[in-house]
Amino acid sequence: MREMSVRQWQERFRAGDFSSRDRSVQCEAGWYDWFCRDEALAGHLKKLSGVVLGITDPFILDNYYVWFKNNCPVYGPLYDDVRFEPLSGERNGKYFVISLDSPHEQMKWALFTERYGYAAQKNYYTQKIAENPEWEMAGVFADEGISGTSMKKRREFNKMIEACKQGHIDLILTKSLSRFARNTVDCLETVRMLKANGIGVIFEKENINTLKESSEFLITLFSGFAQAESESLSKNVKWGMQKQMESGVVRMQYDRMLGYRKGADGQPEIVPEESEIIRRIFRRYLDGYSLARIRDELTANHVPTPCRVRGWSVPSVRSILSNEKYIGDALLQKTYITDCISKRVKKNRGERPMYYVENHHAPIVSREMFQLVQEEINRRNSKRKVMFKTAKTEQGKYSSKYALSELLVCGECGTPYRRCTWARNGKKHIVWRCISRLEFGTRFCHHSPSLDEEKLKKGIIAALSTYANHREEILDVAMQNIKIVCGSKCASADPVQLQSRLNELTAEQTELLDRILEDMDNPALNARLSELAAEKKTVTEQLQELEQNMARDQHREARMEQMQKWLSEFQLKLPEYDDVLVRHTVGRVVAVDTETIRVRIRDTDVEIEQKLKP
Repeated sequence: MREMSVRQWQERFRAGDFSSRDRSVQCEAGWYDWFCRDEALAGHLKKLSGVVLGITDPFILDNYYVWFKNNCPVYGPLYDDVRFEPLSGERNGKYFVISLDSPHEQMKWALFTERYGYAAQKNYYTQKIAENPEWEMAGVFADEGISGTSMKKRREFNKMIEACKQGHIDLILTKSLSRFARNTVDCLETVRMLKANGIGVIFEKENINTLKESSEFLITLFSGFAQAESESLSKNVKWGMQKQMESGVVRMQYDRMLGYRKGADGQPEIVPEESEIIRRIFRRYLDGYSLARIRDELTANHVPTPCRVRGWSVPSVRSILSNEKYIGDALLQKTYITDCISKRVKKNRGERPMYYVENHHAPIVSREMFQLVQEEINRRNSKRKVMFKTAKTEQGKYSSKYALSELLVCGECGTPYRRCTWARNGKKHIVWRCISRLEFGTRFCHHSPSLDEEKLKKGIIAALSTYANHREEILDVAMQNIKIVCGSKCASADPVQLQSRLNELTAEQTELLDRILEDMDNPALNARLSELAAEKKTVTEQLQELEQNMARDQHREARMEQMQKWLSEFQLKLPEYDDVLVRHTVGRVVAVDTETIRVRIRDTDVEIEQKLKP
């Protein structure tokens, strides 16, 4: 398609150059993409020509070219677009699309001519001010591409108001009230403030001068129309976005997201070096690192952050860990804008529908790892307080400094242990003591032992070594137990039979409803309908419970297999004590007495009793 100015296009159309149904002629006329038959393009062009031939603005005629597109939406019939772009080739956002099938075509066209006819408007007002000997140009103030529903981001508008307050402007000329403001409250407040300072505003389109007595009523009326117009357009935009979300269309914010970029095909593409940062964050969290510790490590290593994010923070790390896009899915409408005037963004807590799209793009982390992280997040958030005297709230706090702070508990009262430093004769000695014993003495816990840290660590490693030496037979027994339990549950309630019964109840319920419509007062039919509803509820609950139990057992089995694979990387003789190793393998350590502990292997029912050696 050869680019020609709008003026040249008008001349050639009037000369009949585009009347042929030939495909090449229609391409030269400006057709870029279409879903209709080639022979129908000439008829569509005739329909669209009224928009292009109606342009009279010299700036648009000589500086823009036009092209056409026939669209095929997900919902609804085909429709045509007229598209205008600058001849310079640099779009810079200065293009516009008009659909003849849109009820807001005239409004959109007005926005286009007003926004992109800026040079023509500037020349018009410059000439008008120069022709009036009583006027002197104080400046041109224009915010291009701003809706006018709020004054916050209108830099030029606020600059003009400040100049008025300083006495540099006596009169303001504007094309229409909608260009001045589309918010009725802002418009009236600004006009009243200017009027109090003896400054008038002339709206040419509405023929209003704010210094006249009757102006405020007209301003209220027309600014209300302008605001309603913005609200109507906003509703249509929201409707379109809602339909896109319902159909699974995902918009990725690449400039705010680490790990992905827009590929050549328009789909998300993994950035290798950034994806490794994402995996590193997930691994560190499962290793027991706190959010603050991960943040400090990333900052210390000068790891780059997502664009528009200044430095790593706890919220940015938390956002990555809970972002479902890293497993290839997308949750749509997490937030929403309350209205087009305040533009306040709120987190969606059920006020709007949300849509979940699975397997939309390539994942960076596995679903198993993502699920483990979500479980760990929930576990840390649900911690209860362990310090009764000094705690200010019932909520506990996760500590990533020592793994045993999370794992070591008293065998007598079940209270967690705390690391303490004893100093005797100038020497420091590290021990772990029951928190209840520390706070209340022997009031609640009478015989809890104090454990030497070095002996405790050696005892845990010895227990893990025992487990590693016999892990295959231990895990085989545990896996068999899981299968026996799962099998017994499946035997007692067959999901296939439950689903079959549910289908039968639904079919009978549908048939019964048709009969009730013919005989509404029949007590037998109504009684049977109530019985069906109750049984259907019971069967549905049984089916859901069975599915949850099976999913939980499968998840536990997968976790055990993962642990077996993870332990297989170590030799039979485990290395020295390491917090990361302990967090991955140990579920709980119980202090029985000064010489004995019980180590429970994570995600299993296996407990190993271990004597502490000097």
